[in-house]
Amino acid sequence: MKMDSDLLHSPAVGLTEEEEADMNDWKLPLAFMKKRHSEKIEGSKALAQSWRMKDRMKTVSVALVLCLNVGVDPPDVVKTSPCARLECWIDPLSMSPQKALETIGANLQKQYENWQPRARYKQSLDPTVDEVKKLCTSLRRNAKEERVLFHYNGHGVPRPTVNGEIWVFNKNYTQYIPLSIYDLQTWMGSPSIFVYDCSNAGIIVKSFKQFALQREQELEVAAINPSHPLAQMPLPPSMKNCIQLAACEASELLPMNPDLPADLFTSCLTTPIKIALRWFCMQKSAKLVPGVTLDLIEKIPGRLNDRRTPLGELNWIFTAITDTIAWNVLPRDLFQKLFRQDLLVASLFRNFLLAERIMRSYNCTPVSSPRLPPTYMHAMWQAWDLAVDICLSQLPTIIEEGTAFRHSPFFAEQLTAFQVWLTMGVENRNPPEQLPIVLQVLLSQVHRLRALDLLGRFLDLGPWAVSLALSVGIFPYVLKLLQSSARELRPLLVFIWAKILAVDSSCQADLVKDNGHKYFLSVLADSYMPAEHRTMAVFILAVIVNSYNTGQEACLQGNLIANCLEQLSDPHPLLRQWVAICLGRIWQNFEPARWCGVRDSAHEKLYTLLSDPIPEVRCAAVFALGTFVGNSAERTDHSTTIDHNLAMMLAQLINDGSPVVRKELVVALSHLVVQYESNFCTVALQFIEEEKNYTVPSPANTAEPGSLTPVRDSPAIPRLRSVNSYTNIRAATTARNLNKSLQNLNLNEEGGPAAFSPGNLSTSSSTSSTLGSPDNDEYILSFETIDKMRRVSSYSSLNSLIGVSFNSVYTQIWRVLLHLAADPFPEVSDLAMKVLNSIAYKATMNARPQRILDSGSLTQSAPASPTSKGTHIHQAGGSPPMPSASSSSLTNEVPKPPAREQPATRPPYTPTLGGQAPHSHQFPRTRKMFDKGPEQAGEDGDEPGGHRNYISAALQTGLCDWSAKYFAQPVMKIPEEHDLESQVRMERQWRFLRNTRVRRQSRGITQRGVSRLDDQIFINRNPGVPSVVKFHPFNTCIAVADKDSICFWDWEKGERLDYFYNGNPRYTRITAMEYLNGHDCSLLLTATDDGALRIWKNFADQKNPEMVTAWQGLSDMLPTTRGQPTSSAHSAGMVVDWEQETGLLMTSGDVRVVRIWDTDREMKVQDIPTGADSCVTSLSCDSQRSLIVAGLGDGSVRVFDRRMGPNECRVMTYREHGAWVVKAHLQKETDGHIISVSVNGDVRFFEPRSPDSINVLQTVKGLTALDIHPQANLFACGSMNQFIAVYNANGDVISNIKYYDGFMGQRIGAISCLAFHPHWPHLAVGSNDYYMSIYSAEKRLR
Repeated sequence: MKMDSDLLHSPAVGLTEEEEADMNDWKLPLAFMKKRHSEKIEGSKALAQSWRMKDRMKTVSVALVLCLNVGVDPPDVVKTSPCARLECWIDPLSMSPQKALETIGANLQKQYENWQPRARYKQSLDPTVDEVKKLCTSLRRNAKEERVLFHYNGHGVPRPTVNGEIWVFNKNYTQYIPLSIYDLQTWMGSPSIFVYDCSNAGIIVKSFKQFALQREQELEVAAINPSHPLAQMPLPPSMKNCIQLAACEASELLPMNPDLPADLFTSCLTTPIKIALRWFCMQKSAKLVPGVTLDLIEKIPGRLNDRRTPLGELNWIFTAITDTIAWNVLPRDLFQKLFRQDLLVASLFRNFLLAERIMRSYNCTPVSSPRLPPTYMHAMWQAWDLAVDICLSQLPTIIEEGTAFRHSPFFAEQLTAFQVWLTMGVENRNPPEQLPIVLQVLLSQVHRLRALDLLGRFLDLGPWAVSLALSVGIFPYVLKLLQSSARELRPLLVFIWAKILAVDSSCQADLVKDNGHKYFLSVLADSYMPAEHRTMAVFILAVIVNSYNTGQEACLQGNLIANCLEQLSDPHPLLRQWVAICLGRIWQNFEPARWCGVRDSAHEKLYTLLSDPIPEVRCAAVFALGTFVGNSAERTDHSTTIDHNLAMMLAQLINDGSPVVRKELVVALSHLVVQYESNFCTVALQFIEEEKNYTVPSPANTAEPGSLTPVRDSPAIPRLRSVNSYTNIRAATTARNLNKSLQNLNLNEEGGPAAFSPGNLSTSSSTSSTLGSPDNDEYILSFETIDKMRRVSSYSSLNSLIGVSFNSVYTQIWRVLLHLAADPFPEVSDLAMKVLNSIAYKATMNARPQRILDSGSLTQSAPASPTSKGTHIHQAGGSPPMPSASSSSLTNEVPKPPAREQPATRPPYTPTLGGQAPHSHQFPRTRKMFDKGPEQAGEDGDEPGGHRNYISAALQTGLCDWSAKYFAQPVMKIPEEHDLESQVRMERQWRFLRNTRVRRQSRGITQRGVSRLDDQIFINRNPGVPSVVKFHPFNTCIAVADKDSICFWDWEKGERLDYFYNGNPRYTRITAMEYLNGHDCSLLLTATDDGALRIWKNFADQKNPEMVTAWQGLSDMLPTTRGQPTSSAHSAGMVVDWEQETGLLMTSGDVRVVRIWDTDREMKVQDIPTGADSCVTSLSCDSQRSLIVAGLGDGSVRVFDRRMGPNECRVMTYREHGAWVVKAHLQKETDGHIISVSVNGDVRFFEPRSPDSINVLQTVKGLTALDIHPQANLFACGSMNQFIAVYNANGDVISNIKYYDGFMGQRIGAISCLAFHPHWPHLAVGSNDYYMSIYSAEKRLR
């Protein structure tokens, strides 16, 4: 029999087989595979956003220091002849020296004013040291903390010295006077920017750094030594924030080429386009552009700041290219500092990149501090050359003939390059270089639509792309665009803003400040907008109002509530979900919005969503109603009535199929509890009293007689594998097991040694696992107490409640919370435990805090403050104190299955000395290890407000943040499962081929007929007595359940794969299992006889089993006969049948209905009354015919057609069996029969249309288990008499199995369960002696 390993290497499979696999498996829907099942419900980790400028700066003052001394050349530079002469595009020799100096100064100022018109400019022409000092100190004084620029032109003085001096003049221009850079630093202060246009300028940069270091060291010395002269001075500013730009390296002279200006560096920095065009014309390649001369360049039409003119367009392209080069080459933080912090600095640095390119071509290397990586060879310069070429080639015709200017294709081409990057690339690669250009293009109306579209597609790649775009500086642009009224931009802007806010929600403030919210309000109100765009708009609004008061006010005035209420019934589920979240957030702690909601009866409109088919939508509605109640304002009678109605509406969701909804329900109810705390305290005290005085008819009393022997710790059994339920709640599995056996020991001796006290144990184990809430080590109400309360409240009349009317809302809600605290899904029960304990703590604190103080014996353990949670109130008399996690042995905090309960009449130990505190009895001196001791207890109990905040702050589900992740993740990408090349898809294909092969090979065997079935292919001792066995339909795995755990075996290799705890309370047992999605990613469903359903994934592989979901499938299971041993067939427990094709789950048991759950919606779709007075023992359904067959405890077999109404859906009842029906099976073919078998061994065949059986066979009497093979027409019976008989369809016995192979031929134990494989002829048998064996047809057949 070939199995999985062979399949991998098998030759290509024939087409028919693939077609067959495609037909069935690809079409089958998958259950419980949505995001809410596979992910943890929490928001994404916020990326640290560095794009916001912490400190935007302005350069407010500029000192222009020109040392030209026109007409006198400095002695240390020999100039060529002819030589570069132009300064600021003026020939100084063309006018008188003084006039030339002033004109050059004025021109330089104009050139700078193009870049920063608002700064104060001061010229200092051929100055002395004192003039420079006066100028610098006065500018710094006026600039305060802002930036000052110092521009130095030293063309008329000697070169800087290695000692760190530059030169100026004396009063009458007879000497050059040195000016130390150290002094210049002192006068200029920080932050400053220095531009040095002189030969050997690199020397100044070096000296500057040395002086800055020297300052730092002097300051350090002064800080240590108070007598140091600097210690009394005010601290000089650090020079670290200073920026320097120098024309050349320390050893280089400026170029003297007569075709260039003398101040080439200054020209590059202040008139970049002019010099770039001249330089372009001086290159050899310029000859390719005919007719362009230097004179013509002067005549380029247009203004620099008008992008529609040739000159303006070139300037725009130049800005885009230099920005792009910088963004691609510089480290991100340096880019932010130099190119995004200060407009003038950014312009100078963009132009500096040009200076580097031009001056390097004349063997001169400009220097900057901070230093930049070289950029002069960057590929984008070629795009610049092309743009210049295209522009200049048009010049002659434009100027001579006046033809129109053709705009450059540069931006369109760059967008195309960006588009290619988006469509062609792989995911992990460098970011697209064109991103800064896309930003520039947003300024142009022509390309705006396309740019926004591409930007949106880029942002869709994920949070990293959003962060990148924000760091480029996209934010102010898209904020400004919200003022545009163009309808065609709406979908794009909404999409882009949704992406931004999903990653960085702090933008809410910017939006409100600029009235951006109005844009999204109008999109939401626009019914012509497609639903997904309205969804994004409402998501954006939900972010704007999220815990932001100004946003709430702005949106309330913008009529957000009415807008949202109109869309509650939209067919688009995501829109409904976000509309509800948005409503919940706008009135969260914002009373005006709540009253506006009340006037529009918002809460009543939200009720309809509580039964929405989509769990996330129900969840959002519960969230909205929860925050509606959770406002802390004073209550009027009117609002109390609303709260009560709302609470009762919410209470109906107690049995919702989705844990996400129930978690949100606990949080919503906790708001109500906080609001009406005193009322709930009263109820809590009543229930606590009631629970103490009432003994529950506990199923533990009727438990199996063997229950007191510590069965579990027999050495042969390896330990349970700990299960990783989402909150790691089950981490204490092993401790729990040990605890169980110790507890059992402890029951037998009353005053057993303290070491064996489970109290000791559970506290120590709870420190290692994450049980309970981290800030609340000790629960006042243990899981037992709550469970008992829940059962008390349903059995006892509860009429004794004094002062609280029996059916008051508070009592009802307390009951709902008790029910939720016993929820099968750990996260739900944890939250509910928190709420209950918070109130119980309050109630007991307020009720009788004095009694504790009297207890003198407290001194033995850690000293307890009056409010310590560890010490509890005892009544006089011997009744035990209320259990708390550090005191009594009932301390199994939530998730451990409660220890076996002692008969309720006996306290767990007898407190000596009447009212002695429990600690000293159980924790001799060791308590301090586990307990935070009194400090922590005092903090949250003393002031009444403290605890209230603890409960509301601690309770959150993360639903909204988790839902917001949808917008941060790629929306346009093909999901992996649809991507034909993806790993996920390949794995599925492989699984589906495996399935086809299993089906085909097994069909071959069963069609030849199975004449014997007694070849034992597997036997092993199971860790617990098998109660249910279930084969996986396609791989070699079998699940074996005992009372509360599940073991997985590989029956082919004979090894154990996994063993984990199912999490059901100890008075319940697992009574049914099903594989969901067996054809693909299998999940295991377990049903227990208290009506709970749990679904597990990641079992039987290397990962930790995780609970996917759990819910109360049947809420009103009759507990009377529960807990009976499996051997007697008195209790059916819970029975289920699963229909993969429709995703429906049929459930029934000790109830009077068959309940149908839709796993897609996670809600109950139908209750079919059985019309009988006994339990349902077996279910079988057929989706083709919509039929359900139920076998009942009274021997009847009933057939239901689920398409009909509850009163007429029972279409047939067969009453031929005289006793309990063990199994009723409906064959899946179109005219399939019903086969049913009773305890008496009579097998009956029915045709659903005829009222009488068409065939009867008699098998052994006293059946305990039976299964029918769906393909091979075999059935196997297991009986109390310790043997298995296998029959074929004619009723002939083909095998009798009485002994195990090997094992000295040991006799088989009493059969507890058996099951056929759905395809292979394998029969699994579990018996009461712990063994589980598998039998198969003889080898030659297989």
